[in-house]
Amino acid sequence: MSTTSNRVNNGHLASVSEQSVFRKVNRRLLPILLLCYTFAYLDRVNIGFAKLHMQEDVPLLTEAVFGIGAGLFFLAYACLEIPSNLLMHKVGARRTITRIMILWGLTSSSMLFVRDETSFYILRILLGIFEAGFAPGIILYLTYWYPARRMAAVMGIYMLAGPIGSILGSGVSAAIIAATDNLGGLAGWQWMFVIQGLPCVLLGYIFWKSMADRPADAPWLTDQEKSIVAKAIDETAAGQSTHKFIDALREPSVYVMAAAYFGIMCGIYAVSFWLPTILKDNGIQSTFVIGMLTAIPYILTIPAMILLSRSSDRHQERKWHAVVPSLVAAAGLTVAAFTASNFILSFVALCIAVCAVWGAYTVFWAVPSHHFGGTAAVGGIAFINTIGILGGFVAPTIMGFVREATGSTQGGLLTMVGLLFMSIAALLFLPVVLRNRKIEVAP
Repeated sequence: MSTTSNRVNNGHLASVSEQSVFRKVNRRLLPILLLCYTFAYLDRVNIGFAKLHMQEDVPLLTEAVFGIGAGLFFLAYACLEIPSNLLMHKVGARRTITRIMILWGLTSSSMLFVRDETSFYILRILLGIFEAGFAPGIILYLTYWYPARRMAAVMGIYMLAGPIGSILGSGVSAAIIAATDNLGGLAGWQWMFVIQGLPCVLLGYIFWKSMADRPADAPWLTDQEKSIVAKAIDETAAGQSTHKFIDALREPSVYVMAAAYFGIMCGIYAVSFWLPTILKDNGIQSTFVIGMLTAIPYILTIPAMILLSRSSDRHQERKWHAVVPSLVAAAGLTVAAFTASNFILSFVALCIAVCAVWGAYTVFWAVPSHHFGGTAAVGGIAFINTIGILGGFVAPTIMGFVREATGSTQGGLLTMVGLLFMSIAALLFLPVVLRNRKIEVAP
């Protein structure tokens, strides 16, 4: 092993050989995980774009019905996240992620059969059931391969799936709908669900054939490389305060993290689901133009996420790297809520809000791995994600009811601002909770 080393700001020494090994791990894991999560996120946000056309063909899908149906996915998802993660810890990631991707791909494609609010609700619930555990499962999977000090940069790559999925969910969805409308007797939105759903089945098979459950099982790592990864993971385990699932649920910090994540997720999903509608309210009628405009904030988000996550790892600082972007996101949504009549100003504010809230989201997930190991990581990550993912139910439901009652999205956006301030308060309070329990944490 080379003795040359580079000092990391948190006091660790990262040898040249370790850097080389983790670059190899990055090349093997991150592309496929990024691709899988891109389709997962696409599956969550394309409904917001399809809505503009589904309501023309299925008049029973009112604004309120759409809001409830979009949110039911997250409610079903949240109910099964912890069981799914606990099962994955026992049977392995390959079996779990393969099962999830194949079933959700088939169900997503079945959205073409929506004929009324009942079929819409049923398919959204089934989609949530089958996809349950995917996001926390992958986050848990990454903790098997990376030490906590590397997690922000890793999450910064993996979480790019959000903006990439949003770009595909807007521009590509618009192109599919326009190109396939009335093809074979199906509407463009029906073809969109088929074309974007079936690749998940193939990805499930690819995951099964190409991925390893843990570093020790990876045939593409040498024994020396496996030892280097294990040593780095052991450093994280030595600093973790909680290893049992039941103990994690007794930690006040878990609930503070969950509250912080909930508000951030509300900000993300409010914009994800309703941005096409907000643009249409501002007078943009062309489906293609709406698709292109919806993609812009997410294109800008990609470099913002990479820079922020790398800065967080470089300085080994998490709190302010999440708090400041959350403040910026709240300011952006506030400006957008009060400037609906000024399209340029409102749209710029939304772009800033999207970049900022996704940046906060990325850095946030570097925090739990510092504190939880063993089954505590399994259940703790799933519990935090379960509470947070309920934001995917709350945000579209509130936005739908407010819009139907007032004819405007202003009240809904301001509600999201309030929830972001709840996240900010939780992030600021988290170090106090951890300090009172005498847990050594990253700044």
